[in-house]
Formats: sequence, structure tokens, C-alpha cells
Amino acid sequence: MAKAYLVGSGVAALAAATFLIRDGGFDGADIHLFEGRRTIGGSLDAGGTPEVGYTMRGGRMFEAEFRCTYDLLSTIPSLDDPSVSVTQEILAGHEDFAWDDIARLVDGEGKIVDTASMGFSEHDRLDLVRCLAAPEGHLAGKRITDCFGEHFFTTNFWFMWCTTFAFQPWHSAIEFRRYLRRFIHLFPEFASMSGIHRTRYNQYDSIVRPLTQWLRERGVTVHTGCRVTDLAFTPGVRSGTVETIYLKRDGRDEKIAVAPEDLVFVTNGSMTDASSLGSHTTAPPPAPERSDAWLLWHRVARGREDFGNPDAFDKHVKESKWESFTVTAKDPAFLAALEKFSGRPAGKGGLMTFTDSNWLLTIVAQRQPVYQGQPEDVGVWWGYGLFPDRAGNHAGKPMTECSGAEILDEVLHHLRLDEEVAARVRETSTVLPCVMPYITSQFLVRRREDRPKVVPEGSVNLAFIGQFAEVPDDVVFTVEYSVRTAWTAVSQLLNLDTQPPAVYKGHHDPHVLAAALETMHRR
Repeated sequence: MAKAYLVGSGVAALAAATFLIRDGGFDGADIHLFEGRRTIGGSLDAGGTPEVGYTMRGGRMFEAEFRCTYDLLSTIPSLDDPSVSVTQEILAGHEDFAWDDIARLVDGEGKIVDTASMGFSEHDRLDLVRCLAAPEGHLAGKRITDCFGEHFFTTNFWFMWCTTFAFQPWHSAIEFRRYLRRFIHLFPEFASMSGIHRTRYNQYDSIVRPLTQWLRERGVTVHTGCRVTDLAFTPGVRSGTVETIYLKRDGRDEKIAVAPEDLVFVTNGSMTDASSLGSHTTAPPPAPERSDAWLLWHRVARGREDFGNPDAFDKHVKESKWESFTVTAKDPAFLAALEKFSGRPAGKGGLMTFTDSNWLLTIVAQRQPVYQGQPEDVGVWWGYGLFPDRAGNHAGKPMTECSGAEILDEVLHHLRLDEEVAARVRETSTVLPCVMPYITSQFLVRRREDRPKVVPEGSVNLAFIGQFAEVPDDVVFTVEYSVRTAWTAVSQLLNLDTQPPAVYKGHHDPHVLAAALETMHRR
């Protein structure tokens, strides 16, 4: 029987393993995932306790046209109620607890910004239309700043767009254009964020745990503490057949012989590798200079243009780094104050960005509990800064040099809470910061060939999956992208009739375009 070997245990690998069983007829016992860390889930991680503080590096947003993701999760039982699928749980949660943000942006005086207007000048609108209409090839190697004037980056639209999706002005114009096209149907409700779906809990509890449980029940083996270090190919120019997998398990070197009928799926690169976690009283330590998750891609791509160019993504940390923080609150004071300020209960308010923040801070209070098993008297909220190397308005030093407590002080400075309330928040909160050097590396300026095709030309048993494999038209930094690469890989390597559903293209719908244009012209 054919075996499948998957490098990594993020959502791309978990999805690929699921598709191998569901669509490919594989026996779970013939599927092996190799994860270098002791924990699984890749970038969809979350952990901690109410006593020492919860932590999660990030949160993912979903929307109605995440066709691959919702198809995958439609057969996966949720943790709370196995009779309800994860997809049903997410959609029901959106019906009952949709975001309705009326405090999306907050200015330097602590006042809510009116976002009825996107703030565009006529020049901004023309630039936006030009970017939407430009052939992707014309934007190769270009930054967003190459396509827009300075005023564009002061608009309400930019503040909302960049903090929703984590774009920076120096990021790839290709990826920005793809996002505009992919999410143009969300323009009319972009300020309220009412078109965004969220999982019931953090994505580790709501997606990774249910998927992993489903796979393990079917005999799939996840090897943690086991890092794949290299692949060997059958002799021949540009061979597409893997014959040996080299790995290191608990410090010992091993190798696996790969039969011609076996399949190998590689998660190349990682946006959360080398993350550095601080504490409430200490700043995150400097990230390691070497990133193990990128080494495998560098090794297999050596001399192979068809395997992509990892240098485009992992050599520019200053352009791909930002910092997040998770707050565990043992007093309802902060969430109550946020509800009063935003006019929405916790979980319905959406993102809140402080436009004058040097770090460009954004915070969000999700529907409680955020963790399965989280005590009722404990609240959790989360935030991030897109410019962590700048000196804070209040802290006077870079976010990367701040403890969790100092980051909390910076947030309170921008919120301008009553001092008595602020004191209660400080006394009863634990803040855990996390620096992520590669978190937006998939957004860096690139050329078409820098990401390998999911199944490279001539490949017999190798596929690339995850955020750094190329899928035309779809957008990186989403769970949907990872799942689509997984489905594409399984379908192509096994020559299946079932293919992933087409990427949603709202920019081809005249009604969607008309609604977007009307939003752009609001004054």
C-alpha cells in the first residue's frame, strides 16, 4: 500500500491528511506527519492557563467564500457537540454573534473616527482602480508604495485594510491586488466587519484539535519532536521523485526510504517560526538568527528554480516582523470599559485600531470564552502592533523591548480609561507578548517564480503545501489558502476527478463591483 509522508503539522498538513483519507482512499495508518516542535497546529496555536496567562500568536478571520475550508470542516465534528460539524459551528456563531464594529478606528484624542467615508481623494480612487485592473505580471517586484501616492496611506481605508490583513506599505503590490480582488465583496461592510466569520474558540481549539482527533481516530500518526532535514531524489536532471527522507528525531539522525508509489507533502517555510515569547515582566528575548523551518526549503531548492526562491521571504526580517500580545484578565474591568467605549458587547465589537499609535496598535475582545475550559471569571483579549521597532507614544521605547505590563500601559494610554479603572486593569491582568520575525514574509515583494507550484512540473510524488506554495488568484495569510494547497496537492498527485472549488472572483460580478465603487465614493 502507498504511504504518505507530510512535513509539518499545520493546517495545510492536517488538511492534506484529511483529503487523502476522504477523497484519496488512503488508510490512516499509512499517513505520517513529521513535526519538529512538541506541539502541533503550526501557526494555529494557543496555550497557557488562567494562572500563568493564556497565549496565542495570532487569530484568523474567515468569510462566506472560504469554500475549501468550509468543505473540509463540514465533515469534522466540533469539540463541544460531535453532532455539529466545525463548519456548522462557525456559521451558527456568525448568525448569533456577528461583528458589528462602530469603533473600528480611534484617533489621537481617544475619539471614535467616523468611517462612513473611506477618506479617498479622486487620485486615490483612480490608483485603486488601476491596481485592480493591472495584470499581475505588471506588478512583479513592485511594492504597494509604487502604486499609490502618500495620501492613500493616510486614509480610513488604509488604516482599516492594513490592520485587518497586516499589510505594510512596502509589501508586495501583487498580494495587495489579489486581496482587493478576493475581498472586494466585503467593501460595503468593511468598517463594521460584519462579513467576517470567527471560530467559536481560538483556532487551535476550534480547528486543530477537532482535525487532529478525527485523524488519530483513523490511525494517522503524528511524530512530534521529529524534524525533516532534507530530501533525496532519484538520479536525473530535475528529478521529481523523492526517494529518501532525512530527519532528526530527538537528536538522532534517521532516514526513510520512499517507494515510487508513496507521496511526500512539504510545508515549505513558516510565518511563525523563530517566534519569541516574553512575559508580563520581561520583553521577548531576541529571536534566533537561524530558522530551522526554512532550512529544508533552502536545501531542496538548491539548483532547482522550479522549487521556488526562499531567499525572497526569509531574508528581510525588518519588513516581515510584528508583535502580538495576549491578555488574561481576572477582573471584568477592561472588557466592561471596552464595551462602554465601543458601544458593543465583547465579541461583537471587532477590531479597534489606534491611528496615532507609533506601533499602530490594534486590539480585539473576542466572544468569551476564547479557550475551551476558560473559567467564567476570567476574560481574554488580544492585540498586535505592526511597527514594533518604533518607540511607543507612552513607553518611549520599541515594542520589542517592552514587557507585557509596559505594552498594557501603552494600550491604556491610547484608550484614556478612567485612572481608577486603569489601575484595576493593571493589577488584575497578565500580558504575554510574542515577536514573530517572519509573520508577514508571505507578503514580501516577489516575482511569480519565487513560490513553487503546488505540484512542480514533472513531479511524481512531491507537492508543496501551505503559505509559500503558489495558487493562482487566491490570497496568502489565510486558512483558506493552506487548505486549498492541500486539496490541490492531493487531487493532482492522485489524479482525482474531484478538484477544489474555484476561487471566488467577486470582481467579475457587476453587482459586487457597483457596491464596491459606491463605497469608494462615499464622502
